[in-house]
Amino acid sequence: MRSLQRSITPVHELAICQALLSQVLAVAASRSAGHIGRITLRIGPLAGVEPRLLVTAFPLVAAGTPAEGAILEIENAPVQVRCQVCGSTSDARPNRLLCGTCGAWRVVLLTGDEMLLARVELLDAVPLETEERIHV
Repeated sequence: MRSLQRSITPVHELAICQALLSQVLAVAASRSAGHIGRITLRIGPLAGVEPRLLVTAFPLVAAGTPAEGAILEIENAPVQVRCQVCGSTSDARPNRLLCGTCGAWRVVLLTGDEMLLARVELLDAVPLETEERIHV
């Protein structure tokens, strides 16, 4: 029996890429950009997203848009917690959310579950005035 090898793109990551593309296209349109060169996402290990699958799915979603050919870059966000016992802030492992100072388990997650659009590189865009800011 011959085994079939398929390329599978999970629906979850595909939907995230579609939402990401909408945000990026809105930024591009606000600056009259013809093309998008690079998109940088900051993703924490507790975000519930597989970055490798996002990178695989993005070209499928971006095809035929100003983002076609854009590089999707992923930055890893650290897991940080604030201890409710000693008050310190420390790094933690995703599967072991403990205070790095006193070892307590009563902590508040500060970072590590986020997925943020950190940067968008626009090509052929109208230059920004120094006081102008874009809110997405």
